[in-house]
Amino acid sequence: MILSRPVLAFLLFGMTACATAPLPPAAEVQPPPPVMSEAARQLHERNLAEARSAYEKSPDDADAIIWLGRRTAYLGRYAETIAIFSEGARKHPLDARMLRHRGHRWITLRQFDRAVADLEHAALLVRGKLDEIEPDGLPNARNIPTSTLQSNIHYHLGLAHYLRGDLSRALEAYRACASVSTNPDGVVSSSYWLYSILRRLGREDEAREVLEPIRAEMDVIENGTYHKLLLMARGEHDPAALAVQDVSTVDGVTLLYGVGNWYLYNGQSARAEELFRQIIAGPQWAAFSFIAAEAELTRHGRGD
Repeated sequence: MILSRPVLAFLLFGMTACATAPLPPAAEVQPPPPVMSEAARQLHERNLAEARSAYEKSPDDADAIIWLGRRTAYLGRYAETIAIFSEGARKHPLDARMLRHRGHRWITLRQFDRAVADLEHAALLVRGKLDEIEPDGLPNARNIPTSTLQSNIHYHLGLAHYLRGDLSRALEAYRACASVSTNPDGVVSSSYWLYSILRRLGREDEAREVLEPIRAEMDVIENGTYHKLLLMARGEHDPAALAVQDVSTVDGVTLLYGVGNWYLYNGQSARAEELFRQIIAGPQWAAFSFIAAEAELTRHGRGD
């Protein structure tokens, strides 16, 4: 059994490193190559070459640094990405984007304390400022960006807290994320984590309130997996049916983790563990749901 009751007794990590302190090498975790088609790889290589050319022409330009880092990360070169955003943070210490993106990639490398430090610092830098749309590096089918700088900071901060086991602080971050998430994609992504955390905390009445505005007809562009999981929580999708997924896809592992999570806080820990193991047997190492499944198993002494 992974759990003895639906409310998890998470293990908390220790001290968080300061976001501006010297950082040791990021190669403590050796990532496998990202899963993509050859056509996608060639596209990412071309985009990276363009980003590098722009950076070489203007190495102090904040946007050039951001895109060099993002394009590098899409090819799975995460340690190099960390170095690029660290350079950006030194050159532009008041630009929250550098820490927002570095925090994201600390999560990818399973460095959750460092992610929290960066993202908390980023949240301070944007406090009281107008929010801004964050352009997509991998545009959705409608080419409409669905997130903002502030929503992404709070989203990733909530995830980092969640992965390190601090549910109270994760809840606080996702409430902040929800407050700046106005379109359907932002609503369903923040609502999914809010609902899951509240269920794990045993606050079922509050969790039900999160589900009240969720409807099947919401115009969700790219977060359809979270939308399906929220509808499942409302009783509109069968968990067993959603558990039949292809673990080689990001959507597949996202749905599998969400279903496993649902089994977990409903007391069916053996079924949850089965789904988490399916996820980590697949290739989507960098997906947030893969990292979450890995954390569940490791936290409870069942990692490989």
